Amino acid sequence: MSNGSTRWASFENPLAEKGAAGRENHGAKGRPSERIPAGATVTLLEVEGPGVIHRIWATLRDRSSRMLRSLVIRCYWDGSARPAVEAPFGDFFCCCGHIKPFENEWFSSPEGRSFNAHVPMPFSTSAKITVTNESNVAEQSLFYDVNLTALDKPVPDALYFHSHWRRVKRTVPGEDFELLPRVAGRGRLLGTSVVVNTDPAYGEHWWGEGEVKAYIDGDVALPTLCGTGTEDYIGTGWGQGEFSHRYQGCLLADQERRRWVFYRLHAVDPIWFSRDIRFTIQSMGGAYANQVRELLDRKVPCIPVTLVDDGAVEAGRFLYKKDEPLPENGWVNYYRSDDYAAVTWLYLDRRENELPSIAPLAERVDEA
Repeated sequence: MSNGSTRWASFENPLAEKGAAGRENHGAKGRPSERIPAGATVTLLEVEGPGVIHRIWATLRDRSSRMLRSLVIRCYWDGSARPAVEAPFGDFFCCCGHIKPFENEWFSSPEGRSFNAHVPMPFSTSAKITVTNESNVAEQSLFYDVNLTALDKPVPDALYFHSHWRRVKRTVPGEDFELLPRVAGRGRLLGTSVVVNTDPAYGEHWWGEGEVKAYIDGDVALPTLCGTGTEDYIGTGWGQGEFSHRYQGCLLADQERRRWVFYRLHAVDPIWFSRDIRFTIQSMGGAYANQVRELLDRKVPCIPVTLVDDGAVEAGRFLYKKDEPLPENGWVNYYRSDDYAAVTWLYLDRRENELPSIAPLAERVDEA
């Protein structure tokens, strides 16, 4: 990148100014961190002119799941009033609801004590990053630095980085969970990280039959892209255990607590869109027919949609007629109701989006 100069922003130099860092204690270590009082907002970066952010690193004293959802990170590009990035701190860094050692293409936590993002984030006239503590307790120490290249002129045809987070604590059977509600513009879907807390009413039934779908450039009834199942989407199969790979992973597979955390990054298989995009996942499980009948008898939310018997498997098709009696045998996929949350990252050709603002704290955190 020609005509660029390297800048680092931290509490020692939040404006990333040339020749102005490390002055808090006469050149000695003077201000490596800052306390964030309850309800307060701190500015991590505020710079003028064109540039590209290459790395964000941070660590916290309180890395509890509640604090990771209580802190909200926001990024504003080119003087925009609305943030392009608005997500819980942990989820933004692919640490959805908890933190553990992992590494993938764009995010990492080497020892489970830090947060790293390496997604390029270009801007044309200015950039601002803030963190707000929406909890009722102070975070005692936030350490960070933001590494960027300051440029003489903007990157031609650069897209803006955006991030959206949402949660539905009880999905409606038959209604897909929106990993990303429809957003207008031209851009590229970068990936998503999802948390699923399954309802104990379903016991140990497999929950991950749902297909991931991308509705692109005007798709309404049917999508352009459709997967074959949740674990298939993240590159595994026949269930979902813990792993962390470059483009896909499952950072938590807790059968006892019925909680799964997984991600997929579209780094080498980009999803482009020219007009708009909507990105969804089905809340769908599967069990044997007698187990599904037992759910129906107990009035557990359950809508059978596919029946797999020997003939269907050999034909390569899943068939089920609505309202027909379930047979004695066979595997049944069914819509169900679980707790889904997701952060989705994307590039967009505009500095703002029209996506809903982040949910209130009570909807983000789990009950104590």
